[in-house]
Parts: sequence; structure tokens; C-alpha cells
Amino acid sequence: MSLNRQSFVLGSAALASIGIITPARAADFDLKFGHDLPQEHPVNIQSTLAFSRILKATNGRVSIKAFPASVLGSDASMLAQLRSGAIEMLAMPGAFITISPLASIENLAFAFPNRETVFAAMDGDLGKVIRDDIGSKGIYVLDKIWENGFRDITTANKPIHNVADLAGLKIRVSPGKIRVDTFQSLGASPTPIALSELYTSLQTHIVDAQENPLILIDQQKFYEVQKYVALSEHIWSGYWTLFNPDVWAKFGPGIQAIVAKEMAAATIAARNDMKNLNTSVKDKLERRGMTFTTVDKQSFKQKLSAANYYQRWKTEFGTPAWTALEKYANTLA
Repeated sequence: MSLNRQSFVLGSAALASIGIITPARAADFDLKFGHDLPQEHPVNIQSTLAFSRILKATNGRVSIKAFPASVLGSDASMLAQLRSGAIEMLAMPGAFITISPLASIENLAFAFPNRETVFAAMDGDLGKVIRDDIGSKGIYVLDKIWENGFRDITTANKPIHNVADLAGLKIRVSPGKIRVDTFQSLGASPTPIALSELYTSLQTHIVDAQENPLILIDQQKFYEVQKYVALSEHIWSGYWTLFNPDVWAKFGPGIQAIVAKEMAAATIAARNDMKNLNTSVKDKLERRGMTFTTVDKQSFKQKLSAANYYQRWKTEFGTPAWTALEKYANTLA
């Protein structure tokens, strides 16, 4: 053994003996995954677990880090970053995917009777129509949609029992044309505000009401600035997993298969987590001082029909998507 070679071996052994080791090889793909949900939301928890499995299954080649709670910017900003390649991966509701207006069809008010029907539609023909449309706009989308859940209305000063109680109500809605139109059609006064700005907007009475799934009402501590919860379940919302198409193509078939498999498993696990959490969160919110009311959903549907809401969105979405929706949906008129 040459002196240089012997010195290298002895030196390496000495470094190892005192706990200094050569760092692992950097990942071939180092990705950022952005979304606007809280860190403790099942979407963030299960995706993070999936990223650990992906790192192991790819022998360290693919490293993905989650950036929850809009730390990478607003939804519009993150979508622009995804398209430019500044962010490689994103979870986003259909209503926010502005390049694909069709993706907001999941948010059609009172379309689905229950979550089982939602998943039959989204894992079936309706989901395929949506994914094909998103893909045609130059973004790769994974097969399974995350669940955010059915949305309910909270208010600061008065309970909501029927659609008449919404008249003129200053309510925050998520940015998205269909969500604004839904509450305008119901007679309310909707204001689009990002989730990251919502608590302060409620606290300062820029708006007096908001609508979100119960789990987010709890996680975002809206019970501190809202008193009443109306169990309206007016809209179901989910999050699609989007990829920058160039990054996805560079993965190659082997890594693509691993990522798709682990993300699908994570999505199903998160759906189960949501189901379990929803069984307890109502009681939790009641203990925190919130008062729940039942809602005359028929009065909401009648108001929407009178405003030509369903006809308007049938024209907006087009026949193929509407036909796929009607395979699963409630009667919409």
C-alpha cells in the first residue's frame, strides 16, 4: 500500500472513531412541496410520512420537504412557482387551480350526499375528466385527491338556520370563482381572503363569518373569534397533488411508480384520518364554547335554483364534465 493510500485509510478510521463520518450523497432530486393547510392537518402529516418512504424506496435519490401553512406564498403564487419550477410539488384545491376552471367542479354546492359518493366520483370518471383537463394545461396531477372535507359556516354574532339568515352576511370565502358565486347566489356578501389571513380578518371584523371543514375550524382556532357553527355541509373540498411536468418527466418510470404508489397510500391514509377526526371534533368545538345549529338545506338549494346557479355552472363546465358529475351527484336543478 502506498503512503498516500495508507494515510487516507488510517485517517478515515481515525475520523470514524471520533464520530466524524463522511456525509451521505446528496439526493438527485431535492423537492419542495407547498400547501396552505396547517402543519397538523392529515394532508401534511401523511404526505411527510410518504416522503420518508419515498426517500428510502429510492435509496436516497428523491428527497421531498413539506412547506405547510402558505410559507412559500399565497396559493396563486405557489401555482406560478410550480409552473416556473421554483416549487416542484404542490397540493391545491380544484377551485384554486386557475389554469383549469373545470377543476372547481368538486365545489359545486350540495352536489354530493356523502363522502363515499365523493370518492366514488373523484376516484372514478369525474376525477379522470378533471385530471385530464389539468394535464392538458401543462401540469402533472396524481390520481388520488386528498380530503379536506365538507364545509360548514361559522358566524360571530348570530346563528344560521336557513338561507334567509345569510342575507347580506359578510362572509369570507376561499379565493375561487365558484365559491364567490355560490354565496352571492345565496344572498350573502362574500369576500375572498387567503386562509393565512383569515383569523385576523375575523378578529378585526373585516368579515363576520367564514366557511370551512370542522377540522380546520378547530386547527385554526376560529372558536376564539366565532361563536356559532351551522352544519350546512354546502361544499366538499379536496386537494390535488400537482407536479411540475419537467420534474415528473425527469424521474423516469421507476421513480414515478414509487412516488405515485406512496402518495396514493398517503392520500387514503389521510382520508381515514379525516374520518376519525371528524367523529370527535364537533364535541371538541362544543367544549370550546361553540354553539351548533342544524340548517334547512332545502332552503339553500331552492335559493340556488332560483338564481339559475346550476344552469350557469352546467354551461361553464360543459357537457362531458357535467355528464360525469351526474353519474354520482344529487339531482341538480
